[in-house]
Amino acid sequence: MRQIAAPGWLVRCASGAALLLLACGLATARFGHGLQLPATTTRDGTLITLNRYAREPVPDVVLVGSSVTFRLKEEYFETPKLRNLALAGGSPVTGLQIVAGQSRLPKIVLVETNVLSRPADAALIERYSRSDRGEPLFFRPLRTAVAAYENWLHAPVTHAQVSGALRRLLKQTPGDFDNRVYVARAVQEFNAEDPTTAARISVAKIQQLIVAIENRGARVLLLEIPFAGEVESTRSAIITREMVHGQFPDPDRWLKIDAQRHELRWADGVHLDERSAAIVVQSIDGALASLRGPR
Repeated sequence: MRQIAAPGWLVRCASGAALLLLACGLATARFGHGLQLPATTTRDGTLITLNRYAREPVPDVVLVGSSVTFRLKEEYFETPKLRNLALAGGSPVTGLQIVAGQSRLPKIVLVETNVLSRPADAALIERYSRSDRGEPLFFRPLRTAVAAYENWLHAPVTHAQVSGALRRLLKQTPGDFDNRVYVARAVQEFNAEDPTTAARISVAKIQQLIVAIENRGARVLLLEIPFAGEVESTRSAIITREMVHGQFPDPDRWLKIDAQRHELRWADGVHLDERSAAIVVQSIDGALASLRGPR
């Protein structure tokens, strides 16, 4: 009986599928270690940032924190091999635990202590502290290829690309935006909040993670990003500050920010504006350079 020849389109589809699986396999070999696929509905940068951290070579310096540190953009830093894992709306404990859960550590981890009243994000910690061994082998190469494309699509801006604009920004005079309504709202919220219980849990977890990380040869330093004076005098800010400094009284545990306060402005008393964030970054850069010593 004469065999019926396969239609041309079927042959082409089969060939295309084979090439796709081959490409996905190559992508797995190249990019697959620790790579997670960002959710298609997430565009706030959180998963993209963590995905980069899991995929790329371990940086020398990592920042973890809340939205206060999230404003310190990576491209503002002159310090090479630095990653900012601060999470807008999140806790510094989340980033610190993700860093501690990796097989290799950065040399220095900077932990923002301004906001300690939020719980750690257990889902993010679990996602970026586990392997994907449970994922079916058939789908893993395809997910890896898509993740590699997503990360390429969201490639970060470098310091060299923004250095000119950054210099012009720093030469400007401090902003004159009238933020009194927003500062008053922040003061009201900070005075209404009692962070004692949640901050105590966060401080204890930070202490535990510091011991675990430094036992593996890395160094952990704490830092406070300046708030506007009205916000620094609120109930929540005072309780948090006293609690964390009571647990970590050694001045060598802290990275000092020497920015001139009269040069700083805030969008809402809590979050630095762009120019002020660049000024604070310069101070952190200088402190990090002193820690690293002469090159």
